[in-house]
Amino acid sequence: MKFFAASLTSLALMLNASIVTADSVLFIGNSFTYGYGSAVKYYRPDSVTDLNSQGIGGVPALFKAFADQAGLELDVFLETEPGSNFDFHLNNKRGIIGRRPWDIVVLQGHSTLDSDDHGNPDKLVATTAQMSELLSTRNPEVDIFLTATWSRADMTYQPNHVWSGKPIEQMALDLRAGYEKAANNAQGVVSVSPVGEAWTEAMTLGLADDNPYDGLEYGKIDLWTFDHYHASAYGSYLEALVVFGNVTGLDPRSLGANECAGFELGMRNTVVAGLQEAAFRQLAADGRVSAAPLAVPTGVQAQACTPSR
Repeated sequence: MKFFAASLTSLALMLNASIVTADSVLFIGNSFTYGYGSAVKYYRPDSVTDLNSQGIGGVPALFKAFADQAGLELDVFLETEPGSNFDFHLNNKRGIIGRRPWDIVVLQGHSTLDSDDHGNPDKLVATTAQMSELLSTRNPEVDIFLTATWSRADMTYQPNHVWSGKPIEQMALDLRAGYEKAANNAQGVVSVSPVGEAWTEAMTLGLADDNPYDGLEYGKIDLWTFDHYHASAYGSYLEALVVFGNVTGLDPRSLGANECAGFELGMRNTVVAGLQEAAFRQLAADGRVSAAPLAVPTGVQAQACTPSR
């Protein structure tokens, strides 16, 4: 793993955190990664490289925006396919994925663990190990991060699903457990990004509504988009914050309420601050970022937002 200039190494020591920086970051996933159903899908596509040449920005572009504002120079790439498990990428995109040695890879699988057997982690466990082997062949020091996604309202509040009638937080906990099992069975996986639990935290904080089927409670945001399944811009923004904090070790709150991507997506700064707080609390609970207030040096502090270029 390559490190940036000595100033960033000093910053890592100052923050009492292990901030891993790399030349390249690859996101592999599906519609939850590219932000289907909101403006996030085509957010700043020119800032990242879509290996499928579909002009997608998505969560990778949000991650890139956060990294730029934090002073981290990363080349961000993505390879996504809607509705896919890891087996799709292994069977159909192996040449693209294996064309170069990646420094960091962020993997996100199907929203139900297995598209054919909801809630069963067995395929995820097997294909995560296969994906790790492929990536490690090109770079034995690759750092892999798995993304555990959120509870789907359509599978909680609607009948005839594995999670029907259960508390809204339960699906996220089950997904996390499946990803942890996969992480423990695959070499090179650093940790799991707890996106689904951060969504639950946003609901607990009173920022996000927990049931889109009974109307949006006044003053709250909806983390789901119109289908009560995929993420809204708010939901994808929270996803990106969690992945950013987990990969870099930086407190998402250090980006500040005037963070540029949130501004460009039309979010109130109070909402941006609230989403950063939800991400921080879950990451801190997992021991992935420092729970102490961070005094980020001016050289890497997020700058006040300016209008979109």
